Amino acid sequence: MKVKAAVVTFLAALLCVSGMAHATPSTTFWTPMTLDIQPYGVFHLGIDNYFTIGKKVSTTGGLGNNAFPTDLTLPEVGILPFDKVQMEVGVDYFAPSDYPWFFNGKIGTPEDSFFKGQPALEIGVFNVGTKASGPSRTDYDVVYGVIGKSIDPIGRFSIGPYIGNHSALLSSDGKHENTGFMVAFDHGFCPIKDKDGNVVYNKWVFAADYASGKNAIGGGGFGMYYYFTKDISLLTGPVWFNDKGINGKWKWTTQLDINLPKLW
Repeated sequence: MKVKAAVVTFLAALLCVSGMAHATPSTTFWTPMTLDIQPYGVFHLGIDNYFTIGKKVSTTGGLGNNAFPTDLTLPEVGILPFDKVQMEVGVDYFAPSDYPWFFNGKIGTPEDSFFKGQPALEIGVFNVGTKASGPSRTDYDVVYGVIGKSIDPIGRFSIGPYIGNHSALLSSDGKHENTGFMVAFDHGFCPIKDKDGNVVYNKWVFAADYASGKNAIGGGGFGMYYYFTKDISLLTGPVWFNDKGINGKWKWTTQLDINLPKLW
């Protein structure tokens, strides 16, 4: 736990140094298990919704079976002007919620940065909330690692462990469930090329991921991204959860993501 606390402190300090730039962590689908880090100076906006289908209000049976609060990604930004080491920081705002603010950050090195064949390596923290006590506490403080690799023509794979706040990340029956692993996969197709024949982006991307653990983050999903342009995408698909007492059985998500023009 001392190691986790040191990492949380380090990343939180970087958030403060950066002037509190805002964002949700880059994700594959449900988890932050992705090879992507927001580029330096590029701001990001997003709106994520998780809602139920075919349920009446009178039969939802508790918060876990209702829709989640809307997750607003306030401007996310990469803060390191380097190619080999990159970092993003940000803030989530969940509404409606009594304690809506969550902080996050991630630092890492992309594939092939230091030698040919090098996997992407990252360490990050997310769900750093502002309520540190009581049944509605939000200080999950989840620290995670990522190792990932692109395998052509199959797609991109990533895997890594996580550890959260021992006192906050619990199962619905009160057991400590603060450690686990996350895995993810994505594959793009229908490439859009520039005039020289270089791939600029993929029009469609299939994505799937999973987080172990019977806790607030345990679960997974799969869905499809559609890119209107290289900077604007819409993701949709189902998400299911390991602990039905916390999050319900499953929900459907829509996620709109927008990268703004680079400001510096």
